Amino acid sequence: MKPPLTTPDGRYIGVRGRLWRKSNPALPPDERQMRVDALMQARRAVRTAMAEGDATRLAHARAEVDAAKVALGERGPVWWNDGAPDLNRYMIRNTDYAEWYARCRLAPET
Repeated sequence: MKPPLTTPDGRYIGVRGRLWRKSNPALPPDERQMRVDALMQARRAVRTAMAEGDATRLAHARAEVDAAKVALGERGPVWWNDGAPDLNRYMIRNTDYAEWYARCRLAPET
């Protein structure tokens, strides 16, 4: 499986034509791992709550997923400070990355 495309500025990955914000690269490795672990635990809690049909636990688990993603920098305030807009979840073709993405898709596989 190929890794997802990363935008030239390192802010997003492209998955099925959509931009997804990457984690804040300034996070120290230990802190990043702690937050990734919290995210994965929260995702497991979502799966369990869904399987059990527990709406209250599901809402709580989804809030934990959101909090973990904010802590990682994938949601919430952007982690860059040059004034560029947040294009998280935008279709790539509707952004300034459209030309870059088209070139990547046309490039031969290596």
